[in-house]
Amino acid sequence: MSAPTRRRRWFTICAITASAALVAIPAGAASGRNNSPFGVRTLAQLADQRAQSVGGITARATTEDGGGDGGDDGNEADEIAEGADQYAEARTSPGIVAPGAYGAAWSSLNSLPSTGGSWRNVTDLPYNSDDSRYRDYDSNSSGGSGYVTGRLAAMAADNKGYVYAGSAGGGVWRSRTGGGHWKPISDKLSSQSTGALALDGVGRLWLGTGEASTNADAYLGSGVYVLTDPRHGTFSSRSRVGGDELESTTIHELRFGGGKVWAATSEGVWSHSTKKLSGAWKLEFAPNPDYLPGGSLASDASAAYKNIANDIAIDPKDPSKVVLAVGWRSGDDYNGFYTKVNGTWTRITSGLGDLPADADNVGNVTFARSADGSRYYAIDQSPEQLNTNPDSGLEGIYVSKSGSPTGPWTQIADYQGLAADGSALTSSGYMPGVQAWYNQFLTVDPADAEHVYAGLEEVYETKDGGSSWSTVGPYWNFGFSCWSIDPTKQTGDCNATTHSDQHGVAIGSYHGKAYVYVGNDGGAYKRPVNGSQDSEGHATDWTSLNDGTIDTLQYYSVGVGKDLDYGGVSVTGGLQDNGQSELRSNDKIMGSNFGGDGGDTLTDPANGCDIAEEYVYLAVQVTQNCAVNDGSWIDGTGPITSYGVAPPDNETGEARFIAPLAADMKSSSTWIAGGRHVWVQTHGYAIRSGDEWTSAYDLGEGHTATAVASSGGKVYAAWCGPCNNQGFTRGISVGNADGTGWHDITLPTTGAAGTVPNRYLSGFAIDPQNADHVYLTVNGFSRQWTEGPGAGVGHVFESQDGGTTWTDISADLPDVPADSAVVTASGGLAVATDLGVVYRAPGHGKWQRLGSLPAVAVLQLKLSPNRKTLYAATHGRGIYTIKVG
Repeated sequence: MSAPTRRRRWFTICAITASAALVAIPAGAASGRNNSPFGVRTLAQLADQRAQSVGGITARATTEDGGGDGGDDGNEADEIAEGADQYAEARTSPGIVAPGAYGAAWSSLNSLPSTGGSWRNVTDLPYNSDDSRYRDYDSNSSGGSGYVTGRLAAMAADNKGYVYAGSAGGGVWRSRTGGGHWKPISDKLSSQSTGALALDGVGRLWLGTGEASTNADAYLGSGVYVLTDPRHGTFSSRSRVGGDELESTTIHELRFGGGKVWAATSEGVWSHSTKKLSGAWKLEFAPNPDYLPGGSLASDASAAYKNIANDIAIDPKDPSKVVLAVGWRSGDDYNGFYTKVNGTWTRITSGLGDLPADADNVGNVTFARSADGSRYYAIDQSPEQLNTNPDSGLEGIYVSKSGSPTGPWTQIADYQGLAADGSALTSSGYMPGVQAWYNQFLTVDPADAEHVYAGLEEVYETKDGGSSWSTVGPYWNFGFSCWSIDPTKQTGDCNATTHSDQHGVAIGSYHGKAYVYVGNDGGAYKRPVNGSQDSEGHATDWTSLNDGTIDTLQYYSVGVGKDLDYGGVSVTGGLQDNGQSELRSNDKIMGSNFGGDGGDTLTDPANGCDIAEEYVYLAVQVTQNCAVNDGSWIDGTGPITSYGVAPPDNETGEARFIAPLAADMKSSSTWIAGGRHVWVQTHGYAIRSGDEWTSAYDLGEGHTATAVASSGGKVYAAWCGPCNNQGFTRGISVGNADGTGWHDITLPTTGAAGTVPNRYLSGFAIDPQNADHVYLTVNGFSRQWTEGPGAGVGHVFESQDGGTTWTDISADLPDVPADSAVVTASGGLAVATDLGVVYRAPGHGKWQRLGSLPAVAVLQLKLSPNRKTLYAATHGRGIYTIKVG
């Protein structure tokens, strides 16, 4: 992974303005003025994405390096590479998790008694990324994406107006009206992570669980399911195809041919009869079977990358002719295209034409074929380009005019050409395909074999088989001459566009009119298949389908404070690639006041417009007016109302991707932030510079904080380092906010029963009445599922002596990763897990399921200012509340 230092230096660079001038921005954004059409958050996002995309770490490099904390030798793009490693580390370290862990946890969770009570979704309303109230310096408002929701990984649609959207972490949703008015249809499943959706020839809907984008927050699945009547039915565990062969995998694509359904998974290519749905899946091909579960190398650090399958192309004229696209995005010896020769899967080494056959240039691949069988198309991401090209990882887009997946293939697009066809990504360092290993979709108009839609960061369209292309869905409208920050308009004089980062696509009809449906990091959008374009080739007719009835928002955090303007409370939270949401008590539409990725959040309980919001790596921004701004700062007639106040570990790169941030329970003006150091500042929301932080304690070289908490000046900090399964170590340090009394707690490393396991320490919950009484949550899985030194048992521990000694109070708690905890006003303990929330009543030793949520990860819990309502930040279904007492 690239040294975060490089990324953070970019944080002070401004991108090209509407007048094409480069402007340098001070780190404390509000201390100066600039002419940029968008804020430092957006600019940092672009710079981070590029800085992380050069020198991508490969499985081979990991092995050869001999470990370390995931490597500091290069990264890939966006938050995904480093974030993906860190998110996985929390759940797998100190070793490898065996298949079936989540399924067993879900079964155990459902067997717990319930507390009663009902959760209420408070974010099930439209979320406007272009809200005109929030045109502040660090906002992306006016970019043109409009209403958004969480990441959608797959789409499917029929010709009767039924549309299906598969989300990254919030399940599958159905619309009966050509998009909009959504209803969830997979809430009964143990996995809410979608990898693939596909309608077969008889109208059945197939769902492959486990998102295969390799994003920071992608979850493993529980297999493949089929819904015979998708227009009316819902998925259930009984609808699973085959046995447990595909449990704990990710599924990139499902393809049909020759009476079979083929699955491209993280553990090779599998097939199953489409007629008889019982019986086991057949493993068709795994390039490195020794690395599969049960194999001799299954516990190797690189095992997860050794059998990646991306897509399957089946010859429509002869279904026995199949081509497999296999390979890890960063490169490995096995990468390539395979077909059967004399009954044996064999790498294709020649005859493909322009489509590369060498391992260095075959990475993530997506196929699409025309309905008449005359054309096959492919997108290919190149590991070599990813690791060496500062502009893009895209090798190209190709067509086989024979209609056969064996070619010959002809290149019809490259990144330079796409950049010249109306793209918003024309600057060196961030051009089309820079995230081609993460962003890909491809589909062909059923009525026209030369009419193709391709998705990378943007949406592209060709109507002549690739001779010419148009960027019909640009990344955003910033930088175009039609754009302005004018708060009376959504995006200046530009037409609305889609959200960036494309993942899923489908073509269907509603009331006899054909539409293309796209799914991306901002949800679902549609336009007529043969829609209109302006003079720049940008579509004029995109419609957001994120009407508030579909809430797949992926929150990392939540903050709650009194709404002094409208009464009630103001609710805010940090999101994956959808910034920071702001919900005032009188809102009918939620707005976005910070752009990019939102990490941890602090909100003053006494004033909900006092907000501190983390971007990533402790890049903290603060506002004292909810970041309300009309954009007049851009010409110097008005003030900027948000401030960059990052602690120094942000600049040095010594903080985790989502780093811990907390306010003292007794003093909201005392904040604790964790990187390599435990940082303290005592100016509260009046802080205006990162220089106001002081180091209370150095956790040590190679150590980084995973959780912090403070009450009455007593501070707890948990850390790891190394944080992966190559020598994983964890610890706890305790001291005072004034820098005195710091010491490291001695924790055993054996994993003996009753001791704190050698796993990722995810959170603290301090008793409001006694700062020496504290609870600790532990992520990952116990040694029943985790092969690694000291994995131990238990997920919740209690100390009554300030952290010196700990007692395992997990009791009958399911073996599931625990993410956060909070002590309720009555003394009860609520714990957030990867599959919902559990509760232990005061004076009791057993656990109950708190209400009933789908199998969605809850990453943070917070109490309302009066401590009577619990807020849960789910990573896939928005923010929920429930009364506690």
